[in-house]
Amino acid sequence: MGPSSIVGTTVKDPARLPEHLLADEKHTRFNGEKAFVATTVASECILGVGLAESAGTEALTKSYGDFKEEALNLKPDYHPKSVNMDGWEHTRRAWSALFPGITVILCFLHAFLNIRDRCKRHKELLSSIAERVWKIYDAKTLAQFSQRVRRLRQWAGTIVIDPVREKVLGLCDKAPEFKKSFSHPQAYRTSNALDRLMNYQDRILYSIRYFHGFRASALLYLRSMALVWNFHPYSTRARHDGLRASLFEELNGFQYHSNWLQNMLVAASLRGWRT
Repeated sequence: MGPSSIVGTTVKDPARLPEHLLADEKHTRFNGEKAFVATTVASECILGVGLAESAGTEALTKSYGDFKEEALNLKPDYHPKSVNMDGWEHTRRAWSALFPGITVILCFLHAFLNIRDRCKRHKELLSSIAERVWKIYDAKTLAQFSQRVRRLRQWAGTIVIDPVREKVLGLCDKAPEFKKSFSHPQAYRTSNALDRLMNYQDRILYSIRYFHGFRASALLYLRSMALVWNFHPYSTRARHDGLRASLFEELNGFQYHSNWLQNMLVAASLRGWRT
């Protein structure tokens, strides 16, 4: 399954190709050295994976470029509107190079987690900060968002613990990046939807004790993992809750076969590529 187009196999209607994405790098090991799985996610599906041996702009651009190639094969004029990420500068540069003009939206959750990491011994202070920070996140309008950021900045001056105060002010300084989401109401504002899928990647990679061998085989394994995730059947309880049979069916509105493996094999006809 590795050589099959992830996008072409998973998305059957060009009109359903997501306009808003999430992207991040999963840290792993390749022959004992640090490596990065450049992962693109949308609609609960893994739509792109690439293996980068460094986290630099050039390596990430090449790794994320596989998603662009497959997406353009499905829809030649495809250009996503936004991508959510954790703020790594080289990831930002890679996506800006692949899709000029795309709106990069900073993950709000990561900004809060940076504060939380400085408050492990100060539970009451963390509770007060969390209440104010997530109140900002819940703002309904841009004006309300800006007003709550100003109030948080003023209140941060009362924090006597320097590392905590600096992180809170750091979140306030990033407000212009967070405000971009108001121009794209359907965009992802946090990376939760991607983090859940990276947990899946983490379990599988740990179970195989990471990669030992050739880069080509490692990449094929990653691509196969992505397709298995996109087509794996929901549990019986999930189906009783009104969900369809799989992520593929949720995204496309149909399935080719009731057996998930048969469904995936049919969807991967011609390797998922349009000729």
